[in-house]
Amino acid sequence: MVTRYLIDSSAVSKYLEERLPETGLAFMDAIFDVESNISVIAKIELLTWNPGENDLQEKVATFAEDSAVYELSDTIVDQTIQIRRKYRLKTPDAIIAATALVNNLTVVIDNERDFNNIKGLKWINPARLSAPPTPH
Repeated sequence: MVTRYLIDSSAVSKYLEERLPETGLAFMDAIFDVESNISVIAKIELLTWNPGENDLQEKVATFAEDSAVYELSDTIVDQTIQIRRKYRLKTPDAIIAATALVNNLTVVIDNERDFNNIKGLKWINPARLSAPPTPH
């Protein structure tokens, strides 16, 4: 089975700023060679982020434009409500988790603390990879 990924905005920002270890950058490169998936909340977060540097702002805008954006569906909204009630996550994180669960995606995150207790959610933190797994 092919692993597909949903990239969280914080992982994108660290990638674009090259603040991940070399293994994490290589892993993200491999993902982006295949596809780039983000949730609507990640798109909002990325496009309202002001990194200061004009060329970085352009990279963020290009990244968001080139990504497949998972919009809110009734199923994602229902799953978000369940996650918020059960795990007490902030709404943006609950939307990302729900989007991944509904679409059978693995979340690429840099803050596993918010996601590690959600039953059934698959995630990976590129900042903690000792060797990059091969996305397939």
